[in-house]
Amino acid sequence: MLQAIVFDFDGTILETEGPDYQSWQEIFDAHGSELTLDVWIHCVGGAPVDFDPFAILERQTGVALDRVSTHQARRKRVLELIERQPPMPGVEALISAAQAAGIGLAVASSSSRAWVEGNLARLDLRHHFLAVRTADDVERVKPDPALYRLAAVALGTPPDQTLAIEDSRTGMLAAKGAGLRCLVVPNSVTQFSDFSQADLRLGSLADLTPQELFAHF
Repeated sequence: MLQAIVFDFDGTILETEGPDYQSWQEIFDAHGSELTLDVWIHCVGGAPVDFDPFAILERQTGVALDRVSTHQARRKRVLELIERQPPMPGVEALISAAQAAGIGLAVASSSSRAWVEGNLARLDLRHHFLAVRTADDVERVKPDPALYRLAAVALGTPPDQTLAIEDSRTGMLAAKGAGLRCLVVPNSVTQFSDFSQADLRLGSLADLTPQELFAHF
């Protein structure tokens, strides 16, 4: 029986992965270079340890960048793109149906608390979630299972009766490592990742009604 749902944030509740990648693509394009998706995919869904787009671009062009000004300009561009985004399709309907069915809701994100809480508030969604667990709460983010373990504890639900909704392979691995079932809804950036361990994969949360989703799990 499904007792709770834990949403990932970036790319699952709000489309942030695409704008992040787009902003870097624009920088690479402006320098006559290219950041391919197969390179970018390694940083999606968690905190990259060795991934440094600045270093990649400098190797490709042989030119040292002004990293401070480039970072500031890119960050401004990302925020511009993200602020145009509504919640992902099906998210609001699923949240409403879950609450009506007495299913607990939480968020588990590898991003910072300020980022997640701020955007949830801006979208008028924060009050729906009993718990929000972020990078500020753990030593290691996804694919480490700590975030999902903390979310399940906060909800007070058994992991095997708690569903994670993810868009990335690292997030899926974190959820499965914590013993949760996992629904994957890939975005344009993550769609070619290996999701063979997922319990269900959909093109969009709107592909099933909430009632059909509850019945499946």
